[in-house]
Amino acid sequence: MSSKSFSFTEDWVVVILGLATVALALCGIIVPVPSFNWADWQDLTTTVFSIANIQAILSQFLLVFVIAIVGALLLKKNLRSLLIVFPVVYVLTLVALVVAGNNVIKEYNLEAVIFSLGIGLAISNFFSLPAWFKNALSTELYVKIGLVLLGTTVIFGDILKAGSLGLIQALIVVVSVWYFAFWICKKMKIDKEMSLMLSSAVSICGVSAAIATSGAIEGDSKKLSYVISLVLITAIPMMIFMPYMAEWMGLSQEVTGAWLGGSIDTTGAVVASGSLVGEEALKISTIVKFSQNVLLGIAAFMISIYWTYTKSVEEQAKNGKPTLKVIWERFPKFVIGFVAASLLFSFVISPETNLQVKDGLKSLQGLWFTLAFTSIGLETNFKELFQHSNKKPLYAFLIAQTFNVAVTLVIALLLFR
Repeated sequence: MSSKSFSFTEDWVVVILGLATVALALCGIIVPVPSFNWADWQDLTTTVFSIANIQAILSQFLLVFVIAIVGALLLKKNLRSLLIVFPVVYVLTLVALVVAGNNVIKEYNLEAVIFSLGIGLAISNFFSLPAWFKNALSTELYVKIGLVLLGTTVIFGDILKAGSLGLIQALIVVVSVWYFAFWICKKMKIDKEMSLMLSSAVSICGVSAAIATSGAIEGDSKKLSYVISLVLITAIPMMIFMPYMAEWMGLSQEVTGAWLGGSIDTTGAVVASGSLVGEEALKISTIVKFSQNVLLGIAAFMISIYWTYTKSVEEQAKNGKPTLKVIWERFPKFVIGFVAASLLFSFVISPETNLQVKDGLKSLQGLWFTLAFTSIGLETNFKELFQHSNKKPLYAFLIAQTFNVAVTLVIALLLFR
């Protein structure tokens, strides 16, 4: 009698870990919130590096470390590497949090995620990190746990209100940008496999869309890596400069959030960029990005159909035709965790209980995001972008991304102003 071994997908693990963190807080296991605010060196010693604050930092570290270990066990990842890599990532993240806590830095509205990203990039581009170290980085896991926890701060009525507008925006943006990107790729004579991955990445949700599309068409892993490099590297300047462009144009937080959420490709970069603007921009940008993420399963299914029916008859007979099951398989499950947390705190949890746990959960949410961006920096190498012999995909991506930014701005102004 044969049996198949069951294994969790990363998105389901994220839902489990995120909601388990919420459950622990609601059961009274509330981790102290460390403070990273300081004005001068003396203040740094007496506040951030005080005994009580160091104890809070260690308590928070132990919690996220245990969660990361449980995640690795569920995903059957190399635990030995994680036991080395995670503390290193945490220490680098801690440096970023301390730097960002300075009063002068705060005046310039620079968040910890920018410094964690910068530290990671400096290390990865000036030093050669071993493969086992990079393989132990779990960027998407950290981002999505943070997003599930973000659901505890977003009331469900706002999701329904902004989500409906976000879904309208997502439909217009995804369809128009996808076809424009695919048309550009065709004009530049880029192969169809690369064109599909690139078009999905620039129009839907970056890395996740590229991976989903590659899975749907059984794409070349080297081409997928190249598209992911494009997404990550172009997301960095967009994440940093678009909030300042929005301020220069005098856009409201709602419009800015819709613009960021609809045009920046990676979910983590959307969160970081929205954080630079404000609470409302962060909320709207996240909801708008979720609206696009919801379309990922449908897009993967449509691409599967397109790819299948453009293959030869022999290949169709060999691989079979896609089914509706693909939609559910490609659907980003972490959205379920986000909505569940939002429903819980919108309709079930009392205001008194919410008051007790919200600061701890928000601190953990920010920590997971900052850990994710330290990891992004550590796994990103600018040289990889320029080692590819064919620069046409780079040019096509940049043209499509420019079109994406412009179209999304117009639609955000129409829907969210």
